[in-house]
Amino acid sequence: MKLTRLQPLAALPATRLAQVRGVLTDIDDTLTAHGAIEPPALDALARLAAAQVPVIAVTGRSAGWSEPFALAWPVAAIVAENGAVMLRREGTALRHEFTEDAVTRAAHRQRLLACAQAVLARVPGSRLAGDSAGRLTDIAIDHSEFAQLDTAQIDAVLAVMRAHGLTATVSSIHVNGWIGAHDKLTGARWAVESVLGLPFDPRQWVYVGDSTNDQTMFEHIPLSVGVANIERFLPQLKVLPAYLTPLERGRGFAQVAKAVLAARGAA
Repeated sequence: MKLTRLQPLAALPATRLAQVRGVLTDIDDTLTAHGAIEPPALDALARLAAAQVPVIAVTGRSAGWSEPFALAWPVAAIVAENGAVMLRREGTALRHEFTEDAVTRAAHRQRLLACAQAVLARVPGSRLAGDSAGRLTDIAIDHSEFAQLDTAQIDAVLAVMRAHGLTATVSSIHVNGWIGAHDKLTGARWAVESVLGLPFDPRQWVYVGDSTNDQTMFEHIPLSVGVANIERFLPQLKVLPAYLTPLERGRGFAQVAKAVLAARGAA
């Protein structure tokens, strides 16, 4: 159900934040600006880790793009490609896990590549996302990172993907398409249960996001927060986050982290 208005982050009761087990977050334009993590967000991740508040990032970005950040950032895991691939540190190494076996992934790969070629042929101006070489389970078309597609072009990309039987969503920078029932919510559940060994209760987590592909999380995570730059997507959103930060991108995420830490007496 669509919410009628966004409440300011300050309206989120500290008593509820004090009970959360951790933070789930998108990456692009939630932690980052122009593809790089903003210093306030990186500092916030470090402060959350020091307070033993786990953070799991759930993104539409490719596994390859996510690898260095899964190693460098103080996060419990990064779930990439909208719930299909999980990356987590094991000592100095990086462990990759998948929702599907290698044979299934190889079969799906042929369908995905055929769909990508159809998009490029049918939608003038379309181009593959810059991180496509690192994609293992999906395809992505750039609409705002290096290319500029208008609403009609984005809708055309979505139509081609769905005609090929793909699940398709729009992030702040890409149109993503994949085969399977996984999404950000199933990815979050997977990471919480397998990495942290906890039962996944959506009421015990905060989610921070910024665009239309975060709507599943906004719908199922009661303590959902949009960073201020989500306002550009409001006309396209069917489900809104419950709360809104005053600041954009990584600075907005840092405000959420500060509120969580303050509620736990660890600010």
